[in-house]
Amino acid sequence: MRIVLVGPPGAGKGTQAAYLAENLSIPHISTGDLFRANISQGTPLGLQAKEFMDSGELVPDEVTIGMAKDRLEQPDAASGSLLDGFPRNLSQAKALDEILEEKGIALDAVLDLEVPEEEVVKRIAGRRTCRNNSAHTFHVEYKPAKAEGVCDECGGELYQREDDSEETVRKRLEVYHEQTEPIIDYYKSQGLVVTISALGKVVEVTQRAMEALRQKAA
Repeated sequence: MRIVLVGPPGAGKGTQAAYLAENLSIPHISTGDLFRANISQGTPLGLQAKEFMDSGELVPDEVTIGMAKDRLEQPDAASGSLLDGFPRNLSQAKALDEILEEKGIALDAVLDLEVPEEEVVKRIAGRRTCRNNSAHTFHVEYKPAKAEGVCDECGGELYQREDDSEETVRKRLEVYHEQTEPIIDYYKSQGLVVTISALGKVVEVTQRAMEALRQKAA
């Protein structure tokens, strides 16, 4: 299957993408991984992306599209892929259609993870990260530390990262509504969108997604 995964920040796209790709035996292709791979390998596209990122500018669509095109041409993506974070806007969605059309293939589904806005704010703004080790993460409601403000793992101070603040989360949601949400309507017009609730335990959301994709493929 060829799937695009969409949803607001905090919907759990990365987590679900990993599980779904494993269940479907297709590669999980995320924008973040594309950037990191191209930059670390020093590809021409990676060097361009780094230049923009280092100067604090957004990476232009054509660079991101070029990276995605190269990745989709790798042998492991021949029989399918799960795209996470791409396309991010209408320009990228139309470019993806052209890339697939050139190959004589098409998307099978666009999986839309739906989460109420206030739940997104609660999920992200409630995160706390250890200053000693950023891999040690907690949540004030869903995964509280045994002692407030203290990491269970190493005793380090827990803090709220700047990009996890409520103000930043709401700005990210504005960008999502403005830039990414329009691609849902674009794909709805092609009959590709499957919307599921991303509330509940991770395994429940995965099961819900797998069932929705099975019905779509039937």
